[in-house]
Amino acid sequence: MVIHASYRLISYSKEIVDGQPIFVSSNCLPVKASKYEPAGHSFHSAALKLLGCEEDTDVDDQKVANDKEQTSLPQYESYSSKGKKKSGTGSNQQDHYALLGLSHLRYLATEDQIRKSYRETALKYHPDKQAAVLLTEETEAAKQAKKEEIESHFKAVQEAYEVLIDPVKRRIYDSTDEFDDEIPSDCSPQDFYKVFGPAFMRNGRWSVNQPIPSLGDDSTPLKEVDNFYNFWYSFKSWREFPHADEFDLEQAESRDHKRWMERQNAKLSEKARKEEYARVRTLVDNAYKRDPRILKRKEEEKAEKQRKKEAKFLAKKLQEEEAARAAEEEKRRKEEEENELLKLHYNRRS
Repeated sequence: MVIHASYRLISYSKEIVDGQPIFVSSNCLPVKASKYEPAGHSFHSAALKLLGCEEDTDVDDQKVANDKEQTSLPQYESYSSKGKKKSGTGSNQQDHYALLGLSHLRYLATEDQIRKSYRETALKYHPDKQAAVLLTEETEAAKQAKKEEIESHFKAVQEAYEVLIDPVKRRIYDSTDEFDDEIPSDCSPQDFYKVFGPAFMRNGRWSVNQPIPSLGDDSTPLKEVDNFYNFWYSFKSWREFPHADEFDLEQAESRDHKRWMERQNAKLSEKARKEEYARVRTLVDNAYKRDPRILKRKEEEKAEKQRKKEAKFLAKKLQEEEAARAAEEEKRRKEEEENELLKLHYNRRS
């Protein structure tokens, strides 16, 4: 057995093997054993340890195990970390409405208002119009920095316009725009309309069917109140649900990879959509349980039901009393008839 000083490899002399390859098991002496598997890394390491040579096998073993695990997995499993969009990008996106001076309107801005505001903003912040600002800078470095800032701002304005003027891109952007998702859970009866009215108005922006009905007030007819809750219990939303962990289809390595990405994105969207509908349903349920008009009607219906129950009980009682009175009169009539018969019989005998 020969040990190389640099590589610490094990070899065998020609006197043992006659210059021919041999197969040995990992727990036997170096003899010919054609029925056993070839000695591998484990036997090599064990032999080195017996000779007093140290070898860092833990790292190598772990690497081999990891490689074996990766090669044993199906091909599509390797997609799980490829093409995934980095989280946190949504929070860093620019405010398109603010760039075009439409912060006061946001999703209510019309297409004409977006076009008009863009023309005014682009004219104001065009690099050619901002050339005079560069003259105020003293150094070339400051001028260059200011120039880059102006160009960057103008590009942002152009990007804002491209997003807001495109119906599909705008719908996606509006879906992630600033919005209060909080659902009122409780309030005093006198504050019901003040608390739940604005909540329904906020969420009404997502409704496919427009215009949305108003919550109304105490004077609203019950038919309109029922129509209001029927509308919200069958609510349909146009809101998109882009997810921070969704996959970018443009980074797909193959057609199968792209289809796999689409399925994963569809799962994320469906989950978010279910959560959104559950959130809206919670709003409607909370309002319906506390609506003074609904509560009043329920009390009236309960009182009417109790009145009918009492009237039914009273009618039954009167019927029973009438039957008892009739039975008593019938009994008395029979007794009188019997007395008359007895009196006639007595008079005949006398």
